[in-house]
Amino acid sequence: MEEEDKNIDVEAQPEESFADLLEQTIVAPIRLNPGDKVEAEVIKILSDWVFIDLGSKSEGCIALDEFVDQEGRIAIQEGDRIDAYFLSSRDNEMLFTTRISGGSMGSGLLEEAYHNRIPVEGFVEKEIKGGFEIKVGGSVRAFCPFSQMDLKRVEDSASYIGQHMVFRIIEYGADGRKIILSNRIILEEEREEQKNALRESLREGMTVSGKITSIRKFGAFIDIGGLEGLIPISEISWGRVEDISESIFVGQKVDVVVKKVDWENDRFSFSLRDILPDPWKNAAEKYPEGSMHKGRVSRLVPFGAFVTLEPGIDGLIHISELIKNKRINHPREILEENQFLEVRILKVDQQENRLSLTVSSEEPDKDECDDFRKHLSPGGKSSGAFGTLGDIFRKKMERK
Repeated sequence: MEEEDKNIDVEAQPEESFADLLEQTIVAPIRLNPGDKVEAEVIKILSDWVFIDLGSKSEGCIALDEFVDQEGRIAIQEGDRIDAYFLSSRDNEMLFTTRISGGSMGSGLLEEAYHNRIPVEGFVEKEIKGGFEIKVGGSVRAFCPFSQMDLKRVEDSASYIGQHMVFRIIEYGADGRKIILSNRIILEEEREEQKNALRESLREGMTVSGKITSIRKFGAFIDIGGLEGLIPISEISWGRVEDISESIFVGQKVDVVVKKVDWENDRFSFSLRDILPDPWKNAAEKYPEGSMHKGRVSRLVPFGAFVTLEPGIDGLIHISELIKNKRINHPREILEENQFLEVRILKVDQQENRLSLTVSSEEPDKDECDDFRKHLSPGGKSSGAFGTLGDIFRKKMERK
């Protein structure tokens, strides 16, 4: 009975006809127009040609010369994925290019590159009025305005001279005697592709690498490859930063933490500080209450003095702690910024990252302070005979 059921199941399965099997092997051919861009895998590298897999059992070929650098080395290998532009079909072969260069450029290819938005390789020969003279195809003269040379304003034009760069032809006229190029468009397209990739992967809290592009009073701008964002001055360091250029410089490569991502308004912020060790992490153990430490007066405010014990660790001496049993109007009467003094830890607030300080027991005597005030001029300034109250304070510290 089981044998009969098995035979019945087999017979019930419909047989595929030869026509059905043939149809499954037939794949619609790839149809491309000149200038169409494709992403393909390099499947074979021969002495003169590079073959790429277009999918649907189709292949294309690119001249190997396009991948050979100035030292004669081949810059790709089998398995790499590359972007290429379709040129034409010849002898049942689909020809592609990564850009039109001097070796592959004929009289008609420049116009074809213009109409089909295919990049061309050019040599920046010299600066002329309004921009640069570019040689394409070895001998064809073209012009690239300053505004089309880079994403940012050209500051040092000499740095472009002698470079091989990739351009797009934005104007073609007078039978090829008037050719205007743009490198900016190429860079913008590359940047947009990078940005789209980042849109899928960039998340707050991630660590990314980038390069500092400019420094302002309020922070530094960083390019992470595809987008530019701001490192606010408060995120440069754990300590107070007065001059950002003392911490970082334009062109420097740094790792940063993504703080905020706002695709809708195209605003992105990063933190260099979060990469650095948090000095407050072990502050309670390093600065226990009652311990004595030497610090530098970093800021004087009406209610007290901030003292830096180490980069990122500041404590406050309240004005009432500066001189016992004696009232002063402002800490600057007895202290100066950048002055060093010894302090004692009064309180540690680990959650709020705050230290409350007091000066050491060696403070100006009450009589010395009174003598100092007696010699103040009517305008409140020292007559010079006794120096400043800060001098008295420092002398007491030195005697210790």
